[in-house]
Amino acid sequence: MHIYLDNAATTRVSEEVLAEMLPYFSENYANPSAIYGFAADSQNAVSKARGQIAHLIGADDREIYFTAGGSESDNWAIKAAAEAYSDKGRHIVTSKIEHHAVLHTCEYLEKHGFEVTYLDVDEFGVVAPDVLEKAIRPDTVLVSIMTANNEIGTVEPVARLGGIAHRHGALFHTDAVQAFGHMPIDVNEMNIDMLSASGHKINAPKGVGILYIRKGVKIRSFIHGGAQERNRRAGTLNVPAIVGMGKAAEIAELSMTERGEYITKLRDRLITRVLNEIPYARLNGSPTERLANNANFCFRFIEGESMLMLLDQSGICASSGSACTSGSLDPSHVLLAIGLPHEIAHGSLRLTLSHETTQEQIDFTVDELKKIIARLRAMSPLYEDFTAKRKGA
Repeated sequence: MHIYLDNAATTRVSEEVLAEMLPYFSENYANPSAIYGFAADSQNAVSKARGQIAHLIGADDREIYFTAGGSESDNWAIKAAAEAYSDKGRHIVTSKIEHHAVLHTCEYLEKHGFEVTYLDVDEFGVVAPDVLEKAIRPDTVLVSIMTANNEIGTVEPVARLGGIAHRHGALFHTDAVQAFGHMPIDVNEMNIDMLSASGHKINAPKGVGILYIRKGVKIRSFIHGGAQERNRRAGTLNVPAIVGMGKAAEIAELSMTERGEYITKLRDRLITRVLNEIPYARLNGSPTERLANNANFCFRFIEGESMLMLLDQSGICASSGSACTSGSLDPSHVLLAIGLPHEIAHGSLRLTLSHETTQEQIDFTVDELKKIIARLRAMSPLYEDFTAKRKGA
Protein backbone atom coordinates (compact mmCIF):
# COMPACT_ATOMS: atom_id res chain seq x y z
CA MET A 1 0.00 0.00 0.00
CA HIS A 2 1.36 3.40 -0.92
CA ILE A 3 0.32 7.02 -1.16
CA TYR A 4 1.17 8.37 -4.59
CA LEU A 5 1.97 12.09 -4.54
CA ASP A 6 4.16 12.33 -7.64
CA ASN A 7 1.53 12.93 -10.31
CA ALA A 8 3.66 15.59 -12.00
CA ALA A 9 6.12 12.81 -12.86
CA THR A 10 3.46 10.50 -14.26
CA THR A 11 -0.11 9.40 -13.62
CA ARG A 12 -1.91 6.09 -13.42
CA VAL A 13 -3.64 5.01 -16.63
CA SER A 14 -7.34 5.17 -15.79
CA GLU A 15 -9.67 2.22 -16.27
CA GLU A 16 -11.72 4.14 -18.84
CA VAL A 17 -8.62 4.98 -20.86
CA LEU A 18 -7.30 1.43 -20.71
CA ALA A 19 -10.64 -0.01 -21.81
CA GLU A 20 -10.63 2.32 -24.82
CA MET A 21 -7.11 1.25 -25.76
CA LEU A 22 -7.34 -2.54 -25.42
CA PRO A 23 -9.05 -3.40 -28.74
CA TYR A 24 -6.24 -1.70 -30.67
CA PHE A 25 -3.59 -4.08 -29.36
CA SER A 26 -4.97 -7.37 -30.68
CA GLU A 27 -8.33 -6.86 -32.43
CA ASN A 28 -8.18 -3.67 -34.47
CA TYR A 29 -4.45 -3.92 -34.93
CA ALA A 30 -4.09 -2.74 -38.54
CA ASN A 31 -1.63 -0.04 -39.49
CA PRO A 32 -3.70 3.15 -39.93
CA SER A 33 -1.62 4.10 -42.97
CA ALA A 34 -2.80 1.03 -44.91
CA ILE A 35 -5.40 1.42 -47.68
CA TYR A 36 -7.44 -1.78 -47.17
CA GLY A 37 -10.74 -1.84 -45.33
CA PHE A 38 -9.42 -3.57 -42.20
CA ALA A 39 -7.34 -0.46 -41.46
CA ALA A 40 -10.41 1.77 -41.31
CA ASP A 41 -11.01 1.15 -37.59
CA SER A 42 -7.47 2.26 -36.75
CA GLN A 43 -7.75 5.27 -39.04
CA ASN A 44 -11.05 6.32 -37.51
CA ALA A 45 -9.73 5.85 -33.98
CA VAL A 46 -6.74 8.11 -34.67
CA SER A 47 -9.01 10.74 -36.24
CA LYS A 48 -11.34 10.62 -33.25
CA ALA A 49 -8.44 11.07 -30.81
CA ARG A 50 -7.08 13.96 -32.85
CA GLY A 51 -10.45 15.66 -32.57
CA GLN A 52 -10.74 15.02 -28.82
CA ILE A 53 -7.34 16.59 -28.21
CA ALA A 54 -7.95 19.52 -30.56
CA HIS A 55 -11.24 20.32 -28.84
CA LEU A 56 -9.56 20.46 -25.44
CA ILE A 57 -7.29 23.33 -26.53
CA GLY A 58 -9.53 25.08 -29.06
CA ALA A 59 -7.54 23.94 -32.09
CA ASP A 60 -8.44 22.49 -35.47
CA ASP A 61 -8.02 18.71 -35.85
CA ARG A 62 -5.50 19.23 -38.66
CA GLU A 63 -3.26 21.24 -36.35
CA ILE A 64 -2.60 18.27 -34.01
CA TYR A 65 0.44 16.08 -34.69
CA PHE A 66 1.19 12.96 -32.65
CA THR A 67 4.64 12.42 -31.14
CA ALA A 68 6.29 10.11 -28.62
CA GLY A 69 5.91 12.65 -25.79
CA GLY A 70 6.59 16.12 -24.51
CA SER A 71 10.36 16.07 -24.96
CA GLU A 72 10.08 15.17 -28.63
CA SER A 73 7.43 17.84 -29.12
CA ASP A 74 9.63 20.49 -27.49
CA ASN A 75 12.63 19.47 -29.59
CA TRP A 76 10.59 19.46 -32.78
CA ALA A 77 8.98 22.85 -32.19
CA ILE A 78 12.20 24.65 -31.29
CA LYS A 79 14.67 23.06 -33.70
CA ALA A 80 12.36 23.03 -36.69
CA ALA A 81 11.13 26.59 -36.14
CA ALA A 82 14.68 27.86 -35.72
CA GLU A 83 15.70 26.19 -38.95
CA ALA A 84 12.63 27.24 -40.93
CA TYR A 85 12.84 30.92 -39.95
CA SER A 86 16.62 31.33 -39.85
CA ASP A 87 16.50 33.63 -42.89
CA LYS A 88 14.53 36.14 -40.77
CA GLY A 89 16.84 35.87 -37.76
CA ARG A 90 18.73 33.54 -35.45
CA HIS A 91 17.64 34.79 -32.04
CA ILE A 92 15.47 32.77 -29.62
CA VAL A 93 14.03 33.80 -26.25
CA THR A 94 13.16 31.40 -23.45
CA SER A 95 13.26 31.42 -19.64
CA LYS A 96 15.68 30.08 -17.05
CA ILE A 97 13.04 27.78 -15.52
CA GLU A 98 12.05 25.77 -18.59
CA HIS A 99 12.11 21.98 -18.68
CA HIS A 100 15.44 20.60 -19.83
CA ALA A 101 13.81 19.43 -23.06
CA VAL A 102 13.63 23.13 -23.94
CA LEU A 103 16.86 24.30 -22.29
CA HIS A 104 19.05 21.57 -23.75
CA THR A 105 17.53 22.09 -27.19
CA CYS A 106 18.34 25.78 -26.97
CA GLU A 107 21.88 24.94 -25.88
CA TYR A 108 22.18 22.68 -28.93
CA LEU A 109 21.08 25.53 -31.20
CA GLU A 110 23.61 27.86 -29.60
CA LYS A 111 26.31 25.51 -30.84
CA HIS A 112 24.87 25.80 -34.33
CA GLY A 113 24.91 29.54 -34.80
CA PHE A 114 21.82 30.69 -32.90
CA GLU A 115 21.74 33.16 -30.03
CA VAL A 116 19.47 32.44 -27.07
CA THR A 117 18.33 34.85 -24.37
CA TYR A 118 17.35 33.16 -21.09
CA LEU A 119 14.92 35.37 -19.20
CA ASP A 120 15.08 35.88 -15.45
CA VAL A 121 11.98 35.19 -13.37
CA ASP A 122 10.76 36.77 -10.15
CA GLU A 123 10.79 35.13 -6.72
CA PHE A 124 7.61 33.19 -7.61
CA GLY A 125 8.90 31.96 -10.95
CA VAL A 126 6.88 34.36 -13.09
CA VAL A 127 8.17 35.62 -16.44
CA ALA A 128 7.17 39.30 -16.43
CA PRO A 129 5.81 40.58 -19.76
CA ASP A 130 8.01 43.69 -19.61
CA VAL A 131 11.10 41.48 -19.24
CA LEU A 132 10.16 39.68 -22.45
CA GLU A 133 9.38 42.97 -24.18
CA LYS A 134 12.90 44.24 -23.49
CA ALA A 135 14.53 41.00 -24.65
CA ILE A 136 12.88 40.71 -28.06
CA ARG A 137 14.89 41.98 -31.02
CA PRO A 138 14.19 42.44 -34.73
CA ASP A 139 15.95 39.12 -35.41
CA THR A 140 13.96 37.16 -32.79
CA VAL A 141 12.19 34.27 -34.53
CA LEU A 142 10.86 32.27 -31.58
CA VAL A 143 9.77 32.77 -27.98
CA SER A 144 9.31 29.59 -25.89
CA ILE A 145 7.81 29.96 -22.41
CA MET A 146 6.13 27.11 -20.53
CA THR A 147 2.46 27.36 -19.55
CA ALA A 148 3.05 26.13 -16.00
CA ASN A 149 6.25 25.10 -14.28
CA ASN A 150 6.72 21.39 -13.71
CA GLU A 151 8.53 21.84 -10.38
CA ILE A 152 6.98 24.78 -8.54
CA GLY A 153 3.61 24.87 -10.30
CA THR A 154 3.61 28.57 -11.21
CA VAL A 155 1.26 29.41 -14.09
CA GLU A 156 2.76 31.93 -16.52
CA PRO A 157 0.90 34.85 -18.18
CA VAL A 158 1.03 33.03 -21.51
CA ALA A 159 -1.62 35.06 -23.33
CA ARG A 160 0.26 38.31 -22.66
CA LEU A 161 3.64 36.78 -23.48
CA GLY A 162 2.32 35.33 -26.73
CA GLY A 163 0.80 38.68 -27.63
CA ILE A 164 4.16 40.39 -27.18
CA ALA A 165 5.87 37.79 -29.38
CA HIS A 166 3.30 38.31 -32.13
CA ARG A 167 3.57 42.10 -32.02
CA HIS A 168 7.26 41.70 -32.75
CA GLY A 169 6.73 39.16 -35.53
CA ALA A 170 8.02 36.14 -33.57
CA LEU A 171 6.44 32.72 -33.16
CA PHE A 172 5.28 31.69 -29.68
CA HIS A 173 5.73 28.12 -28.42
CA THR A 174 4.66 26.86 -25.01
CA ASP A 175 5.57 23.67 -23.20
CA ALA A 176 2.16 22.83 -21.74
CA VAL A 177 3.04 19.35 -20.53
CA GLN A 178 2.03 20.04 -16.91
CA ALA A 179 -0.91 22.30 -17.76
CA PHE A 180 -2.58 20.30 -20.54
CA GLY A 181 -5.83 18.81 -19.25
CA HIS A 182 -5.40 20.45 -15.83
CA MET A 183 -6.33 24.04 -16.64
CA PRO A 184 -8.23 25.77 -19.45
CA ILE A 185 -6.14 26.37 -22.57
CA ASP A 186 -7.29 28.05 -25.77
CA VAL A 187 -4.52 28.34 -28.33
CA ASN A 188 -6.23 31.21 -30.12
CA GLU A 189 -7.10 33.32 -27.10
CA MET A 190 -3.64 32.67 -25.64
CA ASN A 191 -1.68 33.59 -28.80
CA ILE A 192 -0.04 30.17 -29.04
CA ASP A 193 1.53 29.06 -32.34
CA MET A 194 2.93 25.74 -31.10
CA LEU A 195 2.09 23.73 -27.99
CA SER A 196 3.68 20.59 -26.54
CA ALA A 197 1.76 18.10 -24.40
CA SER A 198 2.18 14.55 -23.13
CA GLY A 199 -0.35 11.80 -22.50
CA HIS A 200 1.04 10.32 -19.31
CA LYS A 201 0.35 13.48 -17.28
CA ILE A 202 -3.43 13.07 -17.75
CA ASN A 203 -3.99 9.35 -17.02
CA ALA A 204 -3.05 8.20 -20.53
CA PRO A 205 -0.04 5.94 -21.24
CA LYS A 206 3.59 6.95 -21.47
CA GLY A 207 5.19 7.28 -24.87
CA VAL A 208 2.60 9.46 -26.60
CA GLY A 209 2.30 13.21 -26.92
CA ILE A 210 1.25 15.93 -29.32
CA LEU A 211 2.58 19.04 -30.94
CA TYR A 212 -0.02 21.61 -31.90
CA ILE A 213 1.19 23.60 -34.92
CA ARG A 214 -0.95 26.54 -35.96
CA LYS A 215 -1.98 26.51 -39.61
CA GLY A 216 0.47 28.63 -41.58
CA VAL A 217 3.48 27.97 -39.34
CA LYS A 218 6.08 26.60 -41.74
CA ILE A 219 8.15 24.16 -39.70
CA ARG A 220 9.52 21.05 -41.38
CA SER A 221 9.64 17.38 -40.46
CA PHE A 222 11.58 16.38 -37.37
CA ILE A 223 11.66 12.63 -38.00
CA HIS A 224 12.21 11.63 -41.62
CA GLY A 225 10.96 8.48 -43.30
CA GLY A 226 7.34 7.90 -44.22
CA ALA A 227 4.52 10.28 -45.03
CA GLN A 228 2.65 9.93 -41.73
CA GLU A 229 1.16 12.95 -39.98
CA ARG A 230 0.70 14.82 -43.24
CA ASN A 231 4.38 14.41 -44.12
CA ARG A 232 5.51 16.16 -40.94
CA ARG A 233 6.36 13.28 -38.60
CA ALA A 234 7.44 9.91 -40.01
CA GLY A 235 6.85 6.62 -38.20
CA THR A 236 4.02 4.16 -37.72
CA LEU A 237 1.42 5.65 -35.40
CA ASN A 238 1.10 4.20 -31.91
CA VAL A 239 -2.64 3.65 -32.23
CA PRO A 240 -3.43 2.27 -28.74
CA ALA A 241 -1.54 5.10 -27.03
CA ILE A 242 -3.09 7.73 -29.30
CA VAL A 243 -6.56 6.35 -28.55
CA GLY A 244 -5.73 6.50 -24.86
CA MET A 245 -4.55 10.09 -25.00
CA GLY A 246 -7.68 11.08 -26.90
CA LYS A 247 -9.94 9.47 -24.32
CA ALA A 248 -7.97 11.02 -21.47
CA ALA A 249 -8.29 14.46 -23.10
CA GLU A 250 -12.05 13.99 -23.39
CA ILE A 251 -12.33 13.00 -19.72
CA ALA A 252 -10.10 15.90 -18.68
CA GLU A 253 -12.28 18.40 -20.52
CA LEU A 254 -15.50 17.08 -18.99
CA SER A 255 -14.16 16.84 -15.43
CA MET A 256 -11.67 19.73 -15.27
CA THR A 257 -13.76 22.10 -13.17
CA GLU A 258 -14.94 19.49 -10.66
CA ARG A 259 -11.54 17.86 -10.30
CA GLY A 260 -9.79 21.20 -10.07
CA GLU A 261 -11.97 22.38 -7.20
CA TYR A 262 -11.48 19.12 -5.31
CA ILE A 263 -7.70 19.00 -5.80
CA THR A 264 -7.26 22.69 -4.97
CA LYS A 265 -9.02 22.18 -1.65
CA LEU A 266 -6.68 19.29 -0.76
CA ARG A 267 -3.61 21.19 -1.97
CA ASP A 268 -4.48 24.20 0.16
CA ARG A 269 -4.98 21.96 3.19
CA LEU A 270 -1.57 20.42 2.56
CA ILE A 271 0.14 23.80 2.19
CA THR A 272 -1.56 25.28 5.26
CA ARG A 273 -0.66 22.36 7.50
CA VAL A 274 2.96 22.21 6.34
CA LEU A 275 3.59 25.93 6.75
CA ASN A 276 1.80 26.11 10.11
CA GLU A 277 3.15 22.91 11.66
CA ILE A 278 6.71 22.55 10.35
CA PRO A 279 9.19 25.29 11.34
CA TYR A 280 11.49 26.82 8.71
CA ALA A 281 9.37 25.60 5.80
CA ARG A 282 8.92 27.65 2.65
CA LEU A 283 6.37 27.35 -0.17
CA ASN A 284 7.98 27.69 -3.60
CA GLY A 285 6.12 29.21 -6.53
CA SER A 286 3.22 31.58 -6.73
CA PRO A 287 0.84 31.39 -3.77
CA THR A 288 -2.12 32.11 -6.06
CA GLU A 289 -1.27 31.55 -9.77
CA ARG A 290 -0.29 27.90 -9.52
CA LEU A 291 -1.46 24.52 -10.75
CA ALA A 292 -4.21 23.02 -8.61
CA ASN A 293 -2.26 19.85 -7.90
CA ASN A 294 1.18 21.28 -7.06
CA ALA A 295 2.77 21.97 -3.67
CA ASN A 296 6.53 22.54 -3.58
CA PHE A 297 8.40 23.23 -0.35
CA CYS A 298 11.90 23.79 0.93
CA PHE A 299 12.85 22.75 4.46
CA ARG A 300 15.96 24.30 5.94
CA PHE A 301 18.76 22.24 7.49
CA ILE A 302 17.99 18.95 5.73
CA GLU A 303 18.87 17.14 2.48
CA GLY A 304 15.99 16.35 0.16
CA GLU A 305 17.30 12.91 -0.77
CA SER A 306 17.19 11.68 2.83
CA MET A 307 13.67 13.06 3.22
CA LEU A 308 12.50 11.22 0.09
CA MET A 309 13.99 7.93 1.29
CA LEU A 310 12.25 8.18 4.66
CA LEU A 311 8.96 9.15 3.01
CA ASP A 312 9.32 6.08 0.82
CA GLN A 313 9.76 3.93 3.91
CA SER A 314 6.44 5.34 5.11
CA GLY A 315 4.82 4.37 1.81
CA ILE A 316 4.71 7.90 0.38
CA CYS A 317 5.85 8.53 -3.20
CA ALA A 318 7.19 12.07 -3.67
CA SER A 319 10.00 13.86 -5.48
CA SER A 320 12.40 16.74 -5.08
CA GLY A 321 11.65 18.19 -8.52
CA SER A 322 11.55 17.07 -12.13
CA ALA A 323 11.58 13.30 -12.62
CA CYS A 324 13.89 13.88 -15.59
CA THR A 325 16.68 15.08 -13.27
CA SER A 326 16.01 12.89 -10.23
CA GLY A 327 19.44 11.24 -10.52
CA SER A 328 21.25 14.56 -10.26
CA LEU A 329 22.85 15.72 -7.01
CA ASP A 330 22.73 19.34 -8.12
CA PRO A 331 19.97 21.56 -6.72
CA SER A 332 17.06 22.39 -8.99
CA HIS A 333 17.82 25.02 -11.64
CA VAL A 334 14.28 26.31 -11.07
CA LEU A 335 14.82 26.92 -7.36
CA LEU A 336 18.14 28.62 -8.04
CA ALA A 337 16.48 30.81 -10.68
CA ILE A 338 13.89 32.08 -8.16
CA GLY A 339 16.73 33.14 -5.90
CA LEU A 340 17.14 30.34 -3.37
CA PRO A 341 20.68 29.61 -2.14
CA HIS A 342 22.07 26.13 -2.73
CA GLU A 343 21.78 25.04 0.90
CA ILE A 344 18.04 25.75 0.98
CA ALA A 345 17.33 24.49 -2.54
CA HIS A 346 18.80 21.11 -1.56
CA GLY A 347 15.97 20.61 0.95
CA SER A 348 13.16 20.66 -1.59
CA LEU A 349 10.07 18.48 -1.77
CA ARG A 350 7.44 18.37 -4.53
CA LEU A 351 4.08 16.82 -3.72
CA THR A 352 1.66 16.60 -6.64
CA LEU A 353 -1.90 15.41 -6.16
CA SER A 354 -4.61 13.87 -8.32
CA HIS A 355 -8.38 13.48 -8.20
CA GLU A 356 -7.72 10.10 -6.52
CA THR A 357 -5.85 11.66 -3.58
CA THR A 358 -7.82 11.71 -0.32
CA GLN A 359 -7.80 14.03 2.68
CA GLU A 360 -6.74 11.09 4.84
CA GLN A 361 -3.68 10.60 2.64
CA ILE A 362 -2.79 14.29 2.87
CA ASP A 363 -3.07 14.30 6.67
CA PHE A 364 -1.04 11.10 7.00
CA THR A 365 1.65 12.56 4.74
CA VAL A 366 1.93 15.75 6.79
CA ASP A 367 2.04 13.77 10.04
CA GLU A 368 4.85 11.58 8.69
CA LEU A 369 6.67 14.55 7.20
CA LYS A 370 6.72 16.32 10.56
CA LYS A 371 8.37 13.30 12.19
CA ILE A 372 10.85 12.81 9.34
CA ILE A 373 12.01 16.42 9.31
CA ALA A 374 12.35 16.48 13.09
CA ARG A 375 14.44 13.30 12.87
CA LEU A 376 16.71 14.65 10.13
CA ARG A 377 17.20 17.98 11.87
CA ALA A 378 18.14 16.20 15.07
CA MET A 379 21.08 14.73 13.13
CA SER A 380 22.01 17.98 11.37
CA PRO A 381 25.07 19.92 12.59
CA LEU A 382 23.71 22.97 10.74
CA TYR A 383 20.47 22.85 12.67
CA GLU A 384 22.36 22.29 15.93
CA ASP A 385 24.50 25.37 15.26
CA PHE A 386 21.45 27.38 14.30
CA THR A 387 19.50 26.54 17.47
CA ALA A 388 22.57 27.09 19.66
CA LYS A 389 23.02 30.60 18.21
CA ARG A 390 19.34 31.36 18.74
CA LYS A 391 19.58 30.29 22.37
CA GLY A 392 22.75 32.36 22.79
CA ALA A 393 21.07 35.39 21.33
